[in-house]
Amino acid sequence: MDILKVRTKRGLELRGAIYEAGNKDTVLIMLTGICSNVFQNDLLDSTGKLLSKNGITTIIGHAHDSFSCFVYTDFSIGKQRHAGVFNDDFNMVYEDVESYVLYAKEQGYKNIILAGHSLGSNKIIHYLGNTPDDFVNYFIVSCPIDIMHWWKVMPNIDECYKTAKDWVDNGNGNDILPFMFGGFSPMTANTVLGFHNAENLKNCPVLSKKGETKSLYNIKPNGSFIICSKDSVTGRNPKKFMEQLNNWTRQPDKNQVIEVKNASHIFYGMHENYAELILDCINNHYKNTSI
Repeated sequence: MDILKVRTKRGLELRGAIYEAGNKDTVLIMLTGICSNVFQNDLLDSTGKLLSKNGITTIIGHAHDSFSCFVYTDFSIGKQRHAGVFNDDFNMVYEDVESYVLYAKEQGYKNIILAGHSLGSNKIIHYLGNTPDDFVNYFIVSCPIDIMHWWKVMPNIDECYKTAKDWVDNGNGNDILPFMFGGFSPMTANTVLGFHNAENLKNCPVLSKKGETKSLYNIKPNGSFIICSKDSVTGRNPKKFMEQLNNWTRQPDKNQVIEVKNASHIFYGMHENYAELILDCINNHYKNTSI
């Protein structure tokens, strides 16, 4: 793995990770979820290592400040933990994703695959549903979230939102809240409000019915939708959740919906399984196309 630096149109330098395969044939760009980067999420590292060994360069696309690794003390367990993405700007999602895609295009990769996990999936849906370009050949959406439903079921969200709003109103938006957002992530007050107000990422409104589905319909390439049977943020029927997302696409019969049995939202203890599934999706796609 090497550190990758990609500059956005607004001048911000995004720092991601790249697992080189030694060729310019196929590249997978994986957008990370909230509170996630390659340094503390083994799912990302496992995917990059396996794909690069099989001839597919992998870019882990850290958006905004998610390259940073924040060390904090979790008093609930009395230990130090690591987290990423405590400071994000959701208004810049399109530009952040586009920057990695344009980098891959400029590097001469023949096939560009765009993937995401958790909130990273919402980010690529937003990009794919709004880009005029045809640079991406295939997409992989895994474990996306219905933001407004997620907002209801995660712990301490109301307290986080109220505190964040008070802090922003008082000019302290860049400060990190004194408790973990959703019970799992340190986060600045600005980021908390940005997450709640991210209309551009409310593109999976299966449960809340609050959001838009136009982005899904506008996606041009075909792809795969991956969901876990124990995904706690997709209601009682995760597969049905994902099938509905696929039904909102323009050609649902040309995509595939895959349910991973006994897996949780973060694929805890199953990171290698996730990597193997991503590899299978890519291999099966290119076997069945003329690309």
